[in-house]
Amino acid sequence: MRDLGAGFGYLMKGQRWVARHGKQYGWGLLPGLITLVLYVAALVCLAVWGEDFISWATPFADDWSSPWQGLFRGFLTVVLFALGLLLAVLTFTAVTLLIGQPFYESLSEEVDRSEGDGTVPESGLPLWRDLWISARDSLRILVRAGLWGVLLFALGFLPFVGQTVIPVIGFFVTGFFLTEELTAVALQRREVQLRDRLALLRSRKGLAWGFGAPLAVAFLVPVVAVFLMPGAVAGATLMVRDLEAPPEAQAASDGDRAGESAQGAAW
Repeated sequence: MRDLGAGFGYLMKGQRWVARHGKQYGWGLLPGLITLVLYVAALVCLAVWGEDFISWATPFADDWSSPWQGLFRGFLTVVLFALGLLLAVLTFTAVTLLIGQPFYESLSEEVDRSEGDGTVPESGLPLWRDLWISARDSLRILVRAGLWGVLLFALGFLPFVGQTVIPVIGFFVTGFFLTEELTAVALQRREVQLRDRLALLRSRKGLAWGFGAPLAVAFLVPVVAVFLMPGAVAGATLMVRDLEAPPEAQAASDGDRAGESAQGAAW
């Protein structure tokens, strides 16, 4: 529970950081806006032509009598749109981070600079190499998240459990992957590989869930995701700074974050 509160504290502190740095916040909004436009366009196309696609994909139902043909294809159309929406939620962060790599790198570096002694960890790689590594790692995470998404979607049809327990598990799973994607901005500059990043977050699951699960809920509305993304990147960078700190400093910092979270809840 302490880690859950600490993770939420990093999220809040990140939002406060961008609120004090308006220029960085403004630049950080652009990638999310671009991704939002692309995803809305894709979902509109799916809503308009999804039924035609289902009709094309199910020629065996052409001779079915009414109302079974309409019910069958209508159900598949709804499922197709639901899967598209789920995929949009799961991939929004990864695609936004990929599009906004230079923007978020700059924001994360500014957080490191302002919160430390002025020095900024750098990977030393050219931009194209950083983009390639980011795209490759994001694809690997998307595959993992997609497998979880399909599994949870299927379990959602279980009576009672599928409508109560499974959605909660889904938010925690999505939150973990969101945290990985967001901390990757700062960890990649520190030359931490994907396998080590996952191991680090698995060792602090509560911290990852406390940071990512509230974002997963908020990101169900893409417009909200656009405005929270810069602060989420800033908060993830603050989390990385404390995770790489000496154990005694990290423990003190986690206590401070938990205190800030409790104080915020009291208000």
